[in-house]
Amino acid sequence: MFTTIEAFVAEWESEARLTERVLNVLTDESLRQEISPGRRTLGGLAWHLVGSLRFMASLGLPIEGADDDREAPTRASGIAEAYRSMSAAVLRAVRSEWNDGRLSEKQTVMGAEWRNGDSLRFCLMHQAHHRGQMTVLMRQAGLRPPEIYGPTYEAWIDRGMAPLA
Repeated sequence: MFTTIEAFVAEWESEARLTERVLNVLTDESLRQEISPGRRTLGGLAWHLVGSLRFMASLGLPIEGADDDREAPTRASGIAEAYRSMSAAVLRAVRSEWNDGRLSEKQTVMGAEWRNGDSLRFCLMHQAHHRGQMTVLMRQAGLRPPEIYGPTYEAWIDRGMAPLA
């Protein structure tokens, strides 16, 4: 759980940059890469990351763009731009509407009582979860995933080192 707004802001900014790195590698063609027939596509997962930030509006935060239920853009650059916009809106709303004391307040989320600081943590972890899924689909689509929390297989090779299999 986050106990200070500034701790959340610092982590959000760091994690959002990682998400942006993943989104910036996507190509328009790669958006069609399926998990399996009839399931989400890479583009669907990327758009889900954008739309899921609307969750913060359910906590009473004024998130610009939170009512936007439009279909996913067909261009990867459109998804990346929408993510940047929504991510910035989340930061503005948290900074302007909540203070450190509000982070311990509880709200009902998905049928359970969550502290606001826990909801912020959930939102961050949700992004990390889907970034991981996306990197697998990126490989299947022939893309090179960016380094997230450490070197990728290719990055080890680029550095002249034996990658861990």
